[in-house]
Amino acid sequence: MVDIESDGPIPGDYSMICFGAVLVDEKLDRTFYGALKPISERFDPTALSISGFSREETLEFDDPKTVMNDFKVWIEENSKGKPVFISDNNGFDWMFICWYFHHFIGENPFGYSSRRLADLYCGMEKDTFAKWKHLRKTVHTHNPVDDAMGNAEVLLMMKNEMDLKISLK
Repeated sequence: MVDIESDGPIPGDYSMICFGAVLVDEKLDRTFYGALKPISERFDPTALSISGFSREETLEFDDPKTVMNDFKVWIEENSKGKPVFISDNNGFDWMFICWYFHHFIGENPFGYSSRRLADLYCGMEKDTFAKWKHLRKTVHTHNPVDDAMGNAEVLLMMKNEMDLKISLK
């Protein structure tokens, strides 16, 4: 489960500021956090404010290539088989993670597809408007590890209580 925060609407022109990942298993105790130095002079102050960081703080963050390499290693060490990218808003989160992986290390360990948590839940409920965010246990704080954790808790609940067939390898 992955969540990102950015300083604008698209990768390349704007920057991914930080992201978090949680390996979805019964323990939910393996996490990754990356804070990335901006790659562009452009930023939207309103978008950046959601992350809770100032522009000056982000300029001190880590080199994006190093962070993406570290994330790739974490994925390899914490998953078996092909990892599956799942997020609350995969249209947004995926676009940044995929772009950063390809731009900085030339490959994306998740491949070319992703899953959206809300779509899985709505499909199980047979209701395209089903509400699910109240099922999170961890409060949604815009710290990407917290947000990924809350979403991972929902996915795990869907597996354990709604019989979602998902391999937790």
